[in-house]
Amino acid sequence: MNILDKITLDKRKEVDLRKSLIPVTQLEQSVLFERQTASLANKLRHSKSGIIAEHKRRSPSKSIINNNLNVQDVAKGYENAGVCGMSVLTDGKYFGGSLDDLLIARASCNLPLLRKEFIIDEYQILEAKAYGADVILLIAAILTRQEIKQFSELAKSLKLDVLLEVHNEEELHKSIMPSLDMLGVNNRNLKTFDVSLETSKTLSTLIPDDFVKVSESGISNIEAIKELQPYGYQGFLIGENFMKTNNPGESATAFIKALNA
Repeated sequence: MNILDKITLDKRKEVDLRKSLIPVTQLEQSVLFERQTASLANKLRHSKSGIIAEHKRRSPSKSIINNNLNVQDVAKGYENAGVCGMSVLTDGKYFGGSLDDLLIARASCNLPLLRKEFIIDEYQILEAKAYGADVILLIAAILTRQEIKQFSELAKSLKLDVLLEVHNEEELHKSIMPSLDMLGVNNRNLKTFDVSLETSKTLSTLIPDDFVKVSESGISNIEAIKELQPYGYQGFLIGENFMKTNNPGESATAFIKALNA
């Protein structure tokens, strides 16, 4: 069983528990449920840098990245840096995140917020909306085509953007549908954790231009972005690079300045 299978198995138990504690009606009564969402896809289309900066405390591949920062400072720092959006990991067991992180980020900035989560149930999409997200992530490796369709259409009905993540050609072919806004190519092989930008380059020609192309993982310098821009990528998800510093906002500011210089 690879790490993704393990996470997904644990996630099913976690979601069942959460559903038993907080009914859907309660989520729908959240103040944020009526909030006007912001489109990350639109921001990426009109941005020179295309940076989506992440809040991530730890990961299965890197263990602890940074446990000392508070979400509020990170969100404000990213917004001041001029990033296009912020990705907030809400998985607790493997990434040290929580839905409270999303709530705090929402209260601290006006950036489009991506709920970075292993979504396997419609309930999590309603949660994303109730906790202030603007975008959800769907991971093709853990979903069937029918689930991708069902989940993305629900997200669109809630005015949430959808970023669908793929790792290879097979996942890409099963996933392409009109209810997606962005197609993200994860350069990390989830079975071996090896990272290669070649994955983004190879898959770029297979992604129709209707979708905003996003490259994820292994983007730690501006050279990587300059290398990928000619392949049509408009979004770049950067997590560890900023989070491993004492001030992610400052490091994102310096990065974007250098990129646009």
